[in-house]
Amino acid sequence: MLATAIRQYTLKEPAPKPITSKKQHDEYVSAVVDLDHRLLTSEQKKYAELLILVIEAYEKKHYHIRAASPQEVLEELIAANGLKQKDLAPIFGSEGVVSEVLNGKRPLNSRHILRLSERFNISPAVFYPQIAR
Repeated sequence: MLATAIRQYTLKEPAPKPITSKKQHDEYVSAVVDLDHRLLTSEQKKYAELLILVIEAYEKKHYHIRAASPQEVLEELIAANGLKQKDLAPIFGSEGVVSEVLNGKRPLNSRHILRLSERFNISPAVFYPQIAR
């Protein structure tokens, strides 16, 4: 229903209302996903952007996501890319150092972070939870 309203959106339509329930959140998210697969007019794009802002405000309030530690980020990158610890030995200097970092016995240093960000094509900020969020 919401997606239909957005597809036919004109500037006369009311703005999306703040989300007050899980059901409404699900409807808004579903509408945005549906719209992502369509060619929209500039007015529809503006409406969808507003809808996304409303969704983000609800999620920020109701779905707090804690910042991941540098080790958790690295573990996720290894898993997501189907790697093993030994695959990162060239970055860290040895498999032993990789193991120490993953076990929290040794912190990532700036050289490791720079090489990891280049290897995985990500911002170095993801390894600094206080900065990344």
